[in-house]
Amino acid sequence: MSFKDHFSTKSGDYAAYRPTYPYALVDYLAGLCPQTDLALDVGCGTGQLSVLLADRFERVIATDASAPQIEKAQTHDRVEYHVAKAEQSGLAAASADLITAGQAAHWFNLDAFYAEARRVGKPGAVLALITYGVIEADPDIDPLVRHFYKDVVGPYWPLERRHVEEGYRSFAFPFEEWTAPPLAIEVQWRASDLLGYVDTWSAVRGLEAAQGRQPVEEFGRELQALWCEPERRRPIRFPLSLRVGRL
Repeated sequence: MSFKDHFSTKSGDYAAYRPTYPYALVDYLAGLCPQTDLALDVGCGTGQLSVLLADRFERVIATDASAPQIEKAQTHDRVEYHVAKAEQSGLAAASADLITAGQAAHWFNLDAFYAEARRVGKPGAVLALITYGVIEADPDIDPLVRHFYKDVVGPYWPLERRHVEEGYRSFAFPFEEWTAPPLAIEVQWRASDLLGYVDTWSAVRGLEAAQGRQPVEEFGRELQALWCEPERRRPIRFPLSLRVGRL
């Protein structure tokens, strides 16, 4: 089973600039689980969610189909990383208390992934699909970021991006489902942090292939001009969307 690899070439930037999830997310998910022996984090990227899960679970297995992503992953004593597809985790049957996919499920073969989740989940295990869409910034810079997102790189987003924009609501989710509380990633970023994050977008790779770096560099100059003080930290918010249920 092949996979669409949009991130291996930028795995270092992914590790440096992708935002970290809030602890409230991990607390919420752990609180739903009858036990907290093992969490499986699939499509883990460089471990942004994996290392947080390790604060609430005795053991975390984190998998990603991209070897370069795994090579750049954050280390933690209770996190064990493996190169593996979400649909073929390699875990023993009925072994996981929680299965998570953070900003990754839109790349999966969902039917095959759900079958794997049912196989590796313990009775009563929890499955959580987590995604965040367009960022929310302060009024000085938000219009520029949204223009770049929609009008400049918009034509180059993979088709799967629509699932992110819809908060995964169009996904079939054949499980007993709960309504998650409102959650968001909230950071205080400098201009360089936001530019680094934008440069990890899969659509930017398509834009580069078609037009080179010039549009990205122009966006950077415009953002820096609006930011005024490059080292100033501005609030950036990523509202989270979750599909959470019992296997």
